[in-house]
Amino acid sequence: MTPWVQRFLIANVLMFFVQQTVPGVDSMLRFMPSLLLERPWTLVTYMFLHAGFTHILFNMLGLYFFGPRVEQRIGSERFFALYMISGITGGLLSFYNPAIPIIGASGAVYGVMLAFARFWPRDQIFIWGIIPVEVRWLVVIYTVVSLMGWGSGVAHFAHLGGFLGAFLYLLWLERSAGTRKFRQVATAPPAAKDAVLGNWRNVNRAGVHAVNKDEVDRILDKISASGIGSLTPQERLFLSNFVPPDDRLPPPVS
Repeated sequence: MTPWVQRFLIANVLMFFVQQTVPGVDSMLRFMPSLLLERPWTLVTYMFLHAGFTHILFNMLGLYFFGPRVEQRIGSERFFALYMISGITGGLLSFYNPAIPIIGASGAVYGVMLAFARFWPRDQIFIWGIIPVEVRWLVVIYTVVSLMGWGSGVAHFAHLGGFLGAFLYLLWLERSAGTRKFRQVATAPPAAKDAVLGNWRNVNRAGVHAVNKDEVDRILDKISASGIGSLTPQERLFLSNFVPPDDRLPPPVS
């Protein structure tokens, strides 16, 4: 369990308990788009309320299954931003129906799901534990369901807003200074790329988180068999997160 996934799970469960025991919590913390200027805090607090046990169960299962691997991949600070931005964008897109209040973490969880599909599109999820579906197609299916408006009492625009917020945030990450390393590794000449990963033999496999261990092992085995030049830009970026600094190389210049 990664730090922010655990915190969000605990926060949602605690708030669900508060909902059941403290009268008036729903009306004070749910998000009504038409009342945003009067109650701006509800654009955040609505994400921690749920309409019933089934509602919170499926949202928390989604966060539990998709969240840890995404947080491990992009880091805890960025995962926190991804979750919050997705939920807030979900609320903002709900202005399509300004007089209808919304509650639930679905927008935020859908954003996490989109991030998972961005990094591991062909991983399979078993719906109801039976039907195998690749995550990329799961996102497509949920998008179609939301666009068609199937299902009564469902905040479809919050779901679409979660997808949209996550997409824009991930796009910004890829283009921001924080991901300059990705562009440098992807576009550098072969000799420079090899220098970036030159210390790959010293990767501490035992210290790699379980959600990334198989991928790290696969890439290291690929280098052993075919050399660093056989790696794709995405594999280079991924492995660079685990290669310790090489003291023989000059420090990077900003």
